[in-house]
Amino acid sequence: MPQLVCNSAILSCTFGAAPMPLVVLPELPVLADGEPAAVIADIVPDENIPSFVMCESLANPAVAAATAAALGVLTPQPCEPVVVDPWLPGSMRVRIEGVPALISGSVCLCAWLGEISISFPGQEQVSIES
Repeated sequence: MPQLVCNSAILSCTFGAAPMPLVVLPELPVLADGEPAAVIADIVPDENIPSFVMCESLANPAVAAATAAALGVLTPQPCEPVVVDPWLPGSMRVRIEGVPALISGSVCLCAWLGEISISFPGQEQVSIES
């Protein structure tokens, strides 16, 4: 059974340099192990999803330009996630103020083709039906 994702969950991007924590603002009334629970709409760059330090995706215009300037040698650039769609899948049965809860195993996509995944849900005590 998947676990409920909450504040401080650890995220990774396939083109990012380092894992980083998810930030869930304490706006919703549900806590998991004392931390605010996340929903599939928690995708706002710099507010919920932090920079993964450096980006290596050639779909990122900054990386493509730097790599071209370096005569084809991959040249990572600062990561600025561009997430436009919600996390999928969310919980089909658990909703927080009408929005599906975010569960371990969910992913979201960056416009620069990176897949952002949850490597640790932020807590291990609350499992929910997906």
